[in-house]
Amino acid sequence: MGARETWRGRSLVSLKSISAEDITTVLDYAAELKRTHRDKLAVARPPYPRTLAMLFEKPSLRTRVSFEAGMAQLGGHAIYLAPGDIGLGTRETVPDVAAALSRWVDVISARVFKHETVEQLAENATIPVINALSDMEHPLQAFADLLTIREYKGSLGGHLKLTYIGDGNNVLHTLLIACAKMGMSISAACPEGYGPDPAYLEEAIQIAHSGSGGIPVIEIVTDPAQAVKNADVLYTDVWASMGQEEEKAARAKVFAPYQINGMLVRKAKSDAIVLHCLPAHREEEITSEVMEAFKAPIIDEAENRLHTQKALISLMLGL
Repeated sequence: MGARETWRGRSLVSLKSISAEDITTVLDYAAELKRTHRDKLAVARPPYPRTLAMLFEKPSLRTRVSFEAGMAQLGGHAIYLAPGDIGLGTRETVPDVAAALSRWVDVISARVFKHETVEQLAENATIPVINALSDMEHPLQAFADLLTIREYKGSLGGHLKLTYIGDGNNVLHTLLIACAKMGMSISAACPEGYGPDPAYLEEAIQIAHSGSGGIPVIEIVTDPAQAVKNADVLYTDVWASMGQEEEKAARAKVFAPYQINGMLVRKAKSDAIVLHCLPAHREEEITSEVMEAFKAPIIDEAENRLHTQKALISLMLGL
C-alpha cells in the first residue's frame, strides 16, 4: 500500500491518531498541489464532482474560504451549513446528522465548540470527517503551520525549535502533538493558570520520547524571554478565543507581558520567523511592527490552509 493510500476513507479528528509519516504524506502532496496551483497547470480532477458539507458552529474567514475555493479547484462543491441550519445536538442529534449527511455528500468538515461533537460525527458517519476546529484541537491549522515552517526552514526535525507565546488553547494543544510527532522542539510561554491541558503536554512528551533519534524538548514555561531563546519560529494566537469574550478585559491584563514585539523577536535566532494563525489583534498578542515585518510567512501560512486542506480531501477520497 502506497503512502497516499493510507489516508483513503480516514477521518481527521485529532493529530493524536495519525503518524509522522501520515503528516509528511499530506505535506508532500500539499506542496505538489501548491506548485500546480502556482504554475497555473491543470488541476487533477476527480472522476465526478465531490461534495463537502461544512458544519459551522463558529464563524471563520480562512476555514470557509479555503474549503470552498479548494473544493472548486478540485472540481467539487462545498455546502456551508450555519448553526441555525442544523442545530447540532439540539434540533437533531449528532449521530443522526452524521448518518444523513453520509448519504448525501462525500466528506464532512466540522468547526465546533466541543471536541466530542467531532468525535461523534466521525463515529457515526460512513464518510471521512475533518476536524476544522474544536475546543481542544485545530489540526488543519497545524498542517498549514508545518508546511510553512518546512518551506522557510527547509525541513522539519530536531534541529528546529518553535516557541509559542500566549494562551494554552486548542492551537497550542495541536502544536504540542505536531512538534512531538515531527521531532521538533517546542517551548511554550503561558501565564500561570493559562497553560495547556496537562494531558496534551504529557502525551506530547511521551511521543517525543518514543521517537527515534534525538529527543525534542517539549516544555511549558512562564517567561517569554526564556522560551524564545534559540527559537527558529515564534508563534502566537489571540488571548481570548471565541466563547471567552467576557474574559477579554481580564485576560488582556494577564497576557500583557506575553506580547510578541520587536524586543522579544530580537531574543530569538537572527533568522527566526513569526507565525500567527489569524485573525490577529494588533497591539495585543502581536504588534503591528512585527506583523508587517513577518507578513510574508504569516500570509503564506494562511495560503497553506488551502493547499493542505485540498491535499487532505484528495487523499481521503483517493483522488
